[in-house]
Amino acid sequence: MEDKWVFLFPGQGSQYVGMGREFYDAYSEVRLLFERASDIVGFDVAGLCFEGPEDVLTLTSNVQVAITVVNVACLEVLKLHGVLPGATAGHSLGEYSALYAAGSLAFDDLVRLVYLRGRLMHEASQEIKGGMVAVMNVSSDILNKICAETGLEIANLNSPDQTILTGTEEAIKAILKKHRELGLKRCVRLKVSGPWHSRWMEKAERIFRSSLDEVTFRDPQITVVSNVDALPTENGNSAREKLKKQITSPVYWHRSMKWFLDNGYNNFVEVGPKKVLVGLMRRIDKSVNMANVEDNNSLKAFLGSG
Repeated sequence: MEDKWVFLFPGQGSQYVGMGREFYDAYSEVRLLFERASDIVGFDVAGLCFEGPEDVLTLTSNVQVAITVVNVACLEVLKLHGVLPGATAGHSLGEYSALYAAGSLAFDDLVRLVYLRGRLMHEASQEIKGGMVAVMNVSSDILNKICAETGLEIANLNSPDQTILTGTEEAIKAILKKHRELGLKRCVRLKVSGPWHSRWMEKAERIFRSSLDEVTFRDPQITVVSNVDALPTENGNSAREKLKKQITSPVYWHRSMKWFLDNGYNNFVEVGPKKVLVGLMRRIDKSVNMANVEDNNSLKAFLGSG
């Protein structure tokens, strides 16, 4: 597996105003992607990504489609340079980009799904105010105790030393106030607008399931490791069924990356904005080859490294 690149796609939280602009300017294929996405959702996706403003871009109802289109743009640029994924995974929202990269989803269906997903999650967050916090270097016993005492849930198991907890605004304020009493040295609130990957997203997930049933999921042509069980997705139906659980289930990112490492994969490239997944991989295993591609400079560095 040493020569196969695992393409990793970022999710919500990796956005920034200006993401994707250089590839849009340089590649007509990328411009066509943005134009097609804009036609599907009914607003200017390029304008949203390149000009913001930030508070509009970061709205959950907007940002999920924006990040996804940028992810796909970066993927297409790599393909134009002859670099194809040998396997793939995506963090939360990024899993949709991963399934597209594996040939499981058509572009139009991808855009429609992530746009609807973002809208439904935004609506759910308006009904139940909440958020997320990152905690570091915490044992599973302490995590379970914290969840029992505060009502928080585990949203993301990102790396050996980073776990994300999610819950209501009341629970978030409680843990920030008494985190040291609960055995936490560090507790950082994340800039998100809702209690993602928790039971409070059940309504959004329930509505979303019917839309997933209306979409054709083809069998993945390469390995796609899923968030919900950290195992490869067997076929198109399995891809759909796993996504039906994803909105409320924890993201098992650390275990997903361990699956790749245990199965001989050593080369990983983050395909999309920022380097969040590069950072997580360095926490998981510093020995692997890790790169990112999001603009002209990172593309040049990546192509030169080969």
